[in-house]
Formats: sequence, structure tokens, C-alpha cells
Amino acid sequence: MQNYVIALYIRLSLEDSKYDSLSIQNQHLILNEFALSMPEAAHAEVLEFVDNGFSGTNFERPDVQRLIEMVRENKIDCIIVKDFSRFGRNSIETGYFIERVFPLYHTRFISVSDDFDSAKFKGDTGGMDVAFKYLINEYYSRDMSIKTKSAKYTKMQRGEYQSKICPYGYRKSADGRMEPDPEAAAVVKQIFELVVSGTNATHIARKLYQQGTPTPGEYKAATGNHTFDISRARGIWSNSTVLRILEDERYTGTYVIGKRTVLEVGGTRSRRKDRDKWYIIPDHHPAIVGKEVFEHAQTAICRFSIPNKKQHDYPLKGKVYCGCCDHALSRIMQKTPLFYCRHSEADIKSPCHGMRIGVAELEQLVFTVLKKQMEVMLGMGAGELPTLEAGLARQAEYEQQISSLQDAKRHLYEQYLMREIELDEYKSQKALCDAKLVQIKNTCAAVMVQTKQVQEQREEQIKQKQIIQEISLADGLTASLVDLLIEKVYVFPDKRIEIAYKFRGFNA
Repeated sequence: MQNYVIALYIRLSLEDSKYDSLSIQNQHLILNEFALSMPEAAHAEVLEFVDNGFSGTNFERPDVQRLIEMVRENKIDCIIVKDFSRFGRNSIETGYFIERVFPLYHTRFISVSDDFDSAKFKGDTGGMDVAFKYLINEYYSRDMSIKTKSAKYTKMQRGEYQSKICPYGYRKSADGRMEPDPEAAAVVKQIFELVVSGTNATHIARKLYQQGTPTPGEYKAATGNHTFDISRARGIWSNSTVLRILEDERYTGTYVIGKRTVLEVGGTRSRRKDRDKWYIIPDHHPAIVGKEVFEHAQTAICRFSIPNKKQHDYPLKGKVYCGCCDHALSRIMQKTPLFYCRHSEADIKSPCHGMRIGVAELEQLVFTVLKKQMEVMLGMGAGELPTLEAGLARQAEYEQQISSLQDAKRHLYEQYLMREIELDEYKSQKALCDAKLVQIKNTCAAVMVQTKQVQEQREEQIKQKQIIQEISLADGLTASLVDLLIEKVYVFPDKRIEIAYKFRGFNA
């Protein structure tokens, strides 16, 4: 017998962290206590899903996505939350999952503080009370977001708002303001001195690596800040990191904040604002470099840059990666264009140091591999496309039966109101209808899942045939073919390649 699986979902946003009643520890205690009181708990497996620091206005949260995926795999029998707002503050999306998705997979949903249990509302949505709670949660979140943003902008205008993460070269002082970090600030000064003396960004990055200077990400990780992924850094500085430091006006002691604005409440998408809308306050904090040095560096950067650089499009643009260090390969425009691993240029001991491959040569290699894959797929045979008609017909039949039973229930109720039948008979007949409805709805849901699987299989086979046809008609690698099939192309020093495909049916 498969264990009953109970999922406890906990969410805490940055704003919620101000209230002890919403703390992760408090939610954990409430949910565990409730779960243990359930009769099903005796033989249940209890899983916990926690999203710490995420807004409830959207479902772009790692653990809620993991939970929903397990629901779709029929691995969750019951979900328990402290209140509706913990699961989500978007009324449409929250209602969709609670009223449509979870019932389809027979997943029970319980909100402890709202006294809501979907097991008590079979065939119902919980009424107006639940709908109003969805809306209240959504409007509360929007109102709170507007008030918080307004307070934050006021602090920005006064120079009081400080980002949690200081730029490389600075650290937080005892009063929460920025102060130079002696070790990192020395590196920033060295970078500015080098560029002013005529050294370009490439040579600065190489010099820093040869000195064994940790990259900004590595330095922050060593001092306890693990915000950045440094797994591929290996102490190698990049040109872009050097240029980003050289262009950062904050090193002159100028307060610069509010460069970007979020496009929607609770969203992650943002856009860069015009400079006249930034918050800029000179002499706000101790400077690491003087303003004259900074201006001199900007002039030097302009001298190294290529004005009006022409953009070149090619089939494998943005797809080619080093098989050794997993960094994107750079493309050199010359008489015979080629790809090379810029990241390992400073490290002569790296296996990919000096690795080069011609653009045309790589495109031909990739196209040859695709042609061979096509031959393999043709040899296997795509087979007959599965038919949908039988499944759709069964689905329509069950939907008709559900509609007829619902009509029968309404007719029974009318008979009872007209006193054509007694209350006991009405209850007895209604119970029979409800039992049949549950049985047919379950069967219909299973047929829908099967039909969907058949449809996905059909679509996959159709797509496979289209790909085979496109490759067979192509004379060489095209951008459309790459976009359709390829996620990444990994290149190794011996010119061996590995292709990560987008299409699951296109693998060796």
C-alpha cells in the first residue's frame, strides 16, 4: 500500500519577516501540529516545502514549483498551508490551482487559519468567503508593495537607503553605511592605476590572475557572502568584470541607486531607467579613487572600445561553449573567423588554453552530426501516429454522462421543492447521484490524462518528422535549424563536440 503523502508548504517574503506570527518556525509548528492531528497522519509521509524571501504575487518560486510538479506526478495526497496568502496572493492563479489543478489530481488542499479543507467542498469552490479572501490577499500585497516602494524611494532621495550587497571594494560599517574594505579597495585602486597608465582591460585581467588575486565573487564568498556562483571562476578575471569596476561611479564616493524599475508588482522583470531618474548624491561615502582618476579612466575605456561595432549574425550565435570550463566561447572576426576560449587565456595550464576552432569547420561538424542523427531516426522509423479520436469520443461520452447526472440532481431538487418526493427519498436519490458523479468524474479525469499523453506523443512524432524533413532539405547549418534543435554545443581541445538538444526525441 502506497503511503499517504502530506506536503507542508511554508512561504516567507522579505516584508512578512517583520511579523513573528509569519516566521518560518511558527508556520512549521502550526502545520506540523495540524498534520499530526489528522487521522491520515498515522501512516503518512510528511514533506516540507519552504520558499524563504519570495513574493506571493506570482508562482516563480523554486519550492512551490517543485510541489506543483510532484502533484502532477500524483505524488502528493494533501497540501497544508497556514493561510491562503502563504500559497499565493494572486487571486486568479491561486484559485486556478486550488479549484482546477488539485482536484484533477485528487490532491486535498487545507488552509489552517482560513478553516478551509477542499475535502469538505467537493463539487464546490468554497463560496464567496474564499473568493473574497483571494482578492483581499492580492490587494493587500499590491497596497503593501506600493507603500514599501514609496518609503524606499524617499530613503533613496535622502541617501539613506543602502543595498544589502555592497559593490566590490566596500563593506558595511557598524552604522550600516558603506566604507572601504582595505583588501578589496587596494585591488580597485590598482585597476584604476593600471588603466590610467595605458593598460587595457585584457592585460589587467591577466595581471590580476597571475598575481593570484581572487575574483570579486571569490573574495565575497571567502568573506561569507555566497550570493554568486563561483564554481567556474578558478581565479580567472574577465574583461567584463574589470570594465564594470572601471565604469562604477560609486568608487568616487557618489551615491548612485535606482537605476532599474520593476515592470509589475511581484515580478522579476525590470528595465533600466534614464540617468535623470536615478538617485545620485555626490560625496555620500568615502571614495576609493579620486574623481580626476575616474574621469581619466573613462577616457581610457573609450579609447579601447570599438565605436559603432557591427553586429554579425551566424547560425551558432550564443550556442557554443567550452567543454572543459563550460564558459561561452568567443568569436574572433578575421579572414577565417574562429571560436576560442577567452576565459582560459590567462591560465596557460588550463586544458582549453589556446583552443581554437574555425567557425565554418564547427558548423560543418554540427551539421554532419545532425545528418547522422537523422539517419538513425529514419532507421528506427517513426511509426504510425497514435489516434486521438477514441479518447476524445470517450471523454465526450463521460462529459455527457456528468451533464445528465447534474441535470438529474437539479430535477430531484425541483421535485423536493414541489413536494413531489419526501426529504428522505431526496437525500437517498441525491447520494446515489453524487456517488455516480464522483466515479464518472474520476474516470473522465483518467481518460483526459491518457488523451493528453497521446496528444503529446502525436505532437512529438509530428515534430520529429518535420525536423527530419528540414535536415534532409538543408545544404548546411541554418539559424532556424539550430534554434529548433540545439540548446548548446560543447567544444573540446581535440575538436570533439557534444550537442545538448532541445528536442528529447533527438538523442543518440
